[in-house]
Amino acid sequence: MRVDILALYDIHGNVDALTAVLADPRTAGPDAVVVGGDAVPGPFAAQALERLDALGPPVHWVRGNGEREVGAAVGAPAPDPGDAVAVTAALSAAAVGDERARALGALPLTAVLDGVRFCHASPRRDDELLTPLSPPARWAQALEGVTEEALVVAGHTHRQDDRRVGAVRFVNAGSVGLPYEGDGAARWLWIADGTPHLRRTAYDAAGAGARMLEAGWPDEDSVRAALVAPLPADEITRLFEEQARGRARGV
Repeated sequence: MRVDILALYDIHGNVDALTAVLADPRTAGPDAVVVGGDAVPGPFAAQALERLDALGPPVHWVRGNGEREVGAAVGAPAPDPGDAVAVTAALSAAAVGDERARALGALPLTAVLDGVRFCHASPRRDDELLTPLSPPARWAQALEGVTEEALVVAGHTHRQDDRRVGAVRFVNAGSVGLPYEGDGAARWLWIADGTPHLRRTAYDAAGAGARMLEAGWPDEDSVRAALVAPLPADEITRLFEEQARGRARGV
């Protein structure tokens, strides 16, 4: 039996982008939907979750670092205004309510559906940085525990990718809400009977970004870099790779 899966990653509360993707005729009629992490935080987190909850097909959720951080914000002390991660997590926790925030933080790290392993960043961590510039050794280490699935789908770095790592095919679905692709268009993934197809949906990304900023969303740099005045994809990739190398050095 043919199984069609729609994979939506890194929505980040951008309900305009999510609406555009769901209106794309190519997303019609999936047998299942996978929300692959970082649906939150974001300026319209509650509205985005409402759209996802209203979908007809079964929806399978994977925890991203965003969900973990939003869940951890429940009952936590008021964040330091200079801590952007804590501030945005607290805002989204308040928007979706304590119960939903805790549930998001308790989502599984990975999920297997129709023989495909879905995760947010890597099968072992929800915040591991794997980019087109990452050395082969880091790719191999990140996927060494995958022995039963031939396809792993992730996101986190907001840029689509498709590569072989040993016997595993690794596909980055890209970001629906904050794509670092240089053009603002929403990215998503369609899997037809185990075969991944990377997709792109153009919409008024600059207008969506402006609406996010008008709503008072504090992560202005990310919104501008992804949507309002998109930076070249390679520039963001180099920045992420520098961060990954700094983590490896313990910096």
